[in-house]
Amino acid sequence: MERSSDSPIRVVQWTTGNVARQAVASIVERPGLELVGVYAYSKDKAGRDIGELAGLGKTLGVTATNDIDAIIALAPDVVLYMPLHPDVDHLTRLLRAGINVLTTASFLTGRAYGDAAREALDEAAKAGGASLFGSGINPGWADQLAVVASGVCRQVDHLTVFESFDIGMWAGDANQDELGWGRPAGDPGHADDVVKATAPFGDAVEAMAELLGTTIDDIRCEVEFAHATKDLDIPGRPVAAGTVAGLDVRWIGVSGGVDIIEAHIRWTVTGELDPAWEIAMAYLIEVRGYPQVNLRVEVLPQDMASMSLEEMLAIGSVITAMPVVNAIPAVVAARPGIVTYADLTTQSSRHLPPRA
Repeated sequence: MERSSDSPIRVVQWTTGNVARQAVASIVERPGLELVGVYAYSKDKAGRDIGELAGLGKTLGVTATNDIDAIIALAPDVVLYMPLHPDVDHLTRLLRAGINVLTTASFLTGRAYGDAAREALDEAAKAGGASLFGSGINPGWADQLAVVASGVCRQVDHLTVFESFDIGMWAGDANQDELGWGRPAGDPGHADDVVKATAPFGDAVEAMAELLGTTIDDIRCEVEFAHATKDLDIPGRPVAAGTVAGLDVRWIGVSGGVDIIEAHIRWTVTGELDPAWEIAMAYLIEVRGYPQVNLRVEVLPQDMASMSLEEMLAIGSVITAMPVVNAIPAVVAARPGIVTYADLTTQSSRHLPPRA
């Protein structure tokens, strides 16, 4: 979509959940971005000011709507698309209308959406002259960081991004429903459900391969479980002794019959596990090559001691939203179609004046 380089980028926020609220808070504090519209699914949110819906403590003069045509009529440069579950029809309508879309809805390359949806989205974006980009903390930002770390290497033989966290604090969230916390040990179909729920990490393998200039012949997923050694009282997610309380999932990319890229996640909801897994509470990146590079990446609050539980929980939403918000200018400037980090300039945050 053509726009003046001197004018702010016109942004629509799609949905008003936890991640979206953090996106809105960042948009309104950046002079190069202008929030012009908000889409909300529920009728009770339509007509309400986004400042109220996002909990900013002030009105912004931008009201939510549940009318997609009204969003398109605003002619925004960008829609930040952040529902829990994506709707391909909605996405194709936006893209075909010439609106760039940046999303946190389980999208990097489109592999997890299936071939038909990926082709439809890419065609719609090219027809509208728009770009579709997806990211988040992981998959997304962590994968980009891993590939940047390989920049000192003459060659890369194997790349691993390992996310290792106790996520019990967030286990009650709706986005955890498909993982099956508390399912019986050996429950038929559980591994298949985990593969489906973590499919965007297959996108991550594709995206890292593209950045490394190689081709993946096959991607496989391996799942292991750990079980609670005692009953757990997790808010919104009771887990009984002997049921699933730990997941170890490896998405592995193969080239020429050799494993070369791994997106590895180990999530638990307790430390009381059988088997007893070590949890790093960090992202561990290993670039095996010449030379080898190892990174331990910890994402921590500035002042954990003084933070409330609500503020601690919000950090997860911040780190999901910001890789997408920070990519807005680069995506607006990118070629039409599905784009990944391979198509963008290096992303960073912005220095802003201290908040009052």
